[in-house]
Amino acid sequence: MRDGINIVPLFVPETVRAVPAAAAKLTYRGGPLLTSVKVFTIFWGSQWDQQTPDQLNQFFEYLVTSPLMDKLAEYSVPQYSIGPGSFLGTLQVTNQDPASTVEDADIQTFIQNLIAAGSVPQPDNNTLYFVYLPSGVTVDQGGDASCQVFCGYHNAIASQTFYAVMPYPDCDGCLGGMAVFDALTGTSSHEFCEAVTDPIPGQGWYDDSNGEIGDICAWKFEQMGTYTVQQEWSNRANSCV
Repeated sequence: MRDGINIVPLFVPETVRAVPAAAAKLTYRGGPLLTSVKVFTIFWGSQWDQQTPDQLNQFFEYLVTSPLMDKLAEYSVPQYSIGPGSFLGTLQVTNQDPASTVEDADIQTFIQNLIAAGSVPQPDNNTLYFVYLPSGVTVDQGGDASCQVFCGYHNAIASQTFYAVMPYPDCDGCLGGMAVFDALTGTSSHEFCEAVTDPIPGQGWYDDSNGEIGDICAWKFEQMGTYTVQQEWSNRANSCV
């Protein structure tokens, strides 16, 4: 976790992955959880074709009520019971292209401007904005660059507006040998699960040695429906499921 933001790390082959520093065990830190997550996707830039956004939106329509939500329900607590979510909709911002390098602060301002303009739904306790950046755009997060250090992350603005950032997988480290769309659904599912169970990084379900629910199982995938999704850590099973 860097500056309160948890990332999807670059791909590392299974044969050279480091063994976790300590046995994995997520513990609840008392913060909010997304009990009925409401996903809204934002595709920033005129470079996007129509096919990829359409496919990703169909992916989220499936994901929010898929068996993945049954897995996440393990992490319900008395005040926050995790159940199925919903897909709110999408926005393609074609009248404003991102710079070749954008910082997390730029993305936060971008989201806040869209909210203020009424271009996206107003945030509530379950809203999760997914911001997708087009090919050729580098995201800088605390001096670390996408495709050099990370493939995506999630964060919260003022501890109440929840969002995930998905740079385009322009490098081998963010493709992991997969097709672009499969890499996008895999990393998106990683951040989706972490945002549900730890929307303010480090204040929900977290492991001080190994990170969030997705970090422990990074780059371990399975097919769910017709989609590639990442496996997530289960305290109950003591394994990635």
